[in-house]
Parts: sequence; C-alpha cells; structure tokens
Amino acid sequence: MKYRKDDPSCSSAVPVMNVITFLAGIALILSVSIEVAVGNRNFFSQWFLYTQLGVCAVFIIDYFVRVSCSCDGSAAMRFLPFLLLSLPYLNFVVWSGVHIDRGMQMLLGVIPLLRTLAASLYIVRIFTARGVRRLFAAYALALLLFTYLSGLIFYDYEIGINPHLQGFGNAIWWAFMGMTTVGAAIFPVTTIGKVLAAALPALGMLMLPLFTAYITDLYKRKHSELNAQRTDKK
Repeated sequence: MKYRKDDPSCSSAVPVMNVITFLAGIALILSVSIEVAVGNRNFFSQWFLYTQLGVCAVFIIDYFVRVSCSCDGSAAMRFLPFLLLSLPYLNFVVWSGVHIDRGMQMLLGVIPLLRTLAASLYIVRIFTARGVRRLFAAYALALLLFTYLSGLIFYDYEIGINPHLQGFGNAIWWAFMGMTTVGAAIFPVTTIGKVLAAALPALGMLMLPLFTAYITDLYKRKHSELNAQRTDKK
C-alpha cells in the first residue's frame, strides 16, 4: 500500500502506529491470558473490559490514520476488515445488558486478537528481509499466536468440564502438541475443543513445506556466499 508523499506527517505516522498497535496487541494478549487463567468464570472483570476497550480504540485510530494517509481511493474499503476486527464487541454486549453464554462472550472477546495478528505481521515486514525468510517468519508468528489463542479458548471452554484438563498450562501444552501433530492425552469434550483439535494439526502440517523451502533457500544463500569467497581468493 502506497502512502501520500505530499504530507510529511504520514511518513512517520504509519510506522509509529505500526509499533503502537503491536504493543497494544501484546497488552491485549496478556490481559486475555490473565482473565482466562485467574478471572471469574461467571463474568469478565471490569479492568479487562476497559483494557480491551482501550486497545480497540488504538486499533480504530490506526485504521483512520492509514486511510487518511493512503493515496489509494479505495483504502477505506481495503482496510475495512481491520476496522471490523477492531470493534470491542464484548464490551458492546456486556455493557448493553444482553445475556449470552460465557462461551459466546469468549469468542467475541478474542476477535480483536485477530487484529493483533495483523499488527504483528507489520512488525515482521519491518525487521525481516524480503523473500522466503519474511514469508517463513510471518507464517511462524501467525501459527504461534493462533496456537496460543487456541490454548486460551480450549481452557476457557473445557476447564471444569473435561476431567483430563488440570490447568491453564495443560491447555497451552495441549495446543502446542496438537500443532506439532504429536498430540496429548487430553481429549476435547466440547464442540469448540473438537474443532480446535482438528484445526491445529492441519495448520502444523502446512508449516512443513514452508520450513523446507526456508531451509533450502538458506542453504542456497550460504552455498552462493562460499562460492563467491572462493572465487575472490582465486
């Protein structure tokens, strides 16, 4: 996406917002983790709701900064999915007094975390070279965040119902074992848990071809550098 060059503020505003949204996303991940691990099972804490509201406000501001700085007339529609992921749906539901079950509230609460994933990918683009290395880093980060998020959701849905799930750490361990296709001796009993149990190994298997491509690319680069050094010595 190209940004306006006639406005010097845009050249600095967009990179700054990249960093701010990334940090806000990290804060949201930490707050969700604390709330799920030690929070009340019947309702969400007010401190968590206000944290999510603040983070979503940062995400929404980031959307309008990108649209205003873009030289593309369709930027508003292009970035619309980011805006939809940035809305504090959980806050809307809880503060409006609408009664829905805890599981549905949890799903609404993790929607902004998907916006966090997009912010993380921007950081990858900044600090990673182009080509296979950037693709590998972006996919690895996305897979890591999705796996951790799956562990959070699995714990929230299964704790107290699944006799094999002993704690928050077990849920995260289950998610990472599922992603590696090794599996764990914890079998889901809820529908959401079963969906995650099927999705994690599938995503893990998608990682193998990309990992192979990354190692091959790395080998070719090293081999080319060695050949160049030998040529220079001659």
